[in-house]
Amino acid sequence: MVAQEEIMGILYNVPSATVWGIGIFVLFALMAFNEFGRTTKWGGLVLFLVVPVFMTIFVWPKTNAFGNEYGTGTWFTWVKTYSALAGALGFMAIRFIPGLAQNKWALRFPPFILALNILEACIRDFQVFSFGFWNGGYSDNLWLMSGPWNIMNGIAGLLNIITICGWAGIFVSKDSSKDMIWPDMIWAWVIAYDLWNFTYVYNCLPTHSWYAGFALLFAATLCAFTLGKGAWLQHRAATLAIWCMFAQTFPKFLDQGATMVVSTYNTAIYTFWGALSLASNVAVLLYMIYRVIKTKRNPYLGELYTDLKAYKAIKALAE
Repeated sequence: MVAQEEIMGILYNVPSATVWGIGIFVLFALMAFNEFGRTTKWGGLVLFLVVPVFMTIFVWPKTNAFGNEYGTGTWFTWVKTYSALAGALGFMAIRFIPGLAQNKWALRFPPFILALNILEACIRDFQVFSFGFWNGGYSDNLWLMSGPWNIMNGIAGLLNIITICGWAGIFVSKDSSKDMIWPDMIWAWVIAYDLWNFTYVYNCLPTHSWYAGFALLFAATLCAFTLGKGAWLQHRAATLAIWCMFAQTFPKFLDQGATMVVSTYNTAIYTFWGALSLASNVAVLLYMIYRVIKTKRNPYLGELYTDLKAYKAIKALAE
């Protein structure tokens, strides 16, 4: 069996034991903060409203100014932070404001903000390709590699948007946490999203992908299959918002010093991840088309996967 160090040496300049420990700590810290915001209404308001308002006024203009030396002072990091926060707060509104969980327009917000976040990243992948950094080059103090992997992953992201099913199929659980349950968000789509998103971060934020790729994506996915089943998007928005706020506050953590993890900039690896991302999202699209033809159901009305065992198990949480 290939050692973990050899596998990671293909993707990255092999992390030290300390960085492995930091990565694991980041994973469980994100899960813990997510639980804090998930299980208490006041905890969510502190995390996603009070803290970001304070940081926007007094901290982030200094720590994450545009064009900073760390590679985080870009339009994308600012837009991503506030769109993630908008998602976390919007989902809290649906969960806790009476009547919103039955409002069809309010329930369109989660898939809309998800699609918007994916589209932002697709635009960035296409933008990095347009830079023409075929042998590498600097943009916003990040060393990037342009190539066909950007196009493959950008297309994969667009397919990921198309396959967001059940825009009208979101529910709120009956337990005390009032989780936003989305049974149409089947595991195959979540895995395809994770592969696409990791590839995006590896392509466009290569010094961030160890944390913002592996740790961040695992945090939301593990929560969705353990602590808060069926609420993947809620977990994703919360952990992403928490991570973005951390990155805005401590940009040096990602791009300088002992905690920075740099990719190997291996074009074969870029191509592999781009192809894997595209193939997985094509597979989900084909499965969705197959189900539409077989069942003659609308994929966006929350009815395409209703006969699946996994769907029924998650739907039961809201009944």
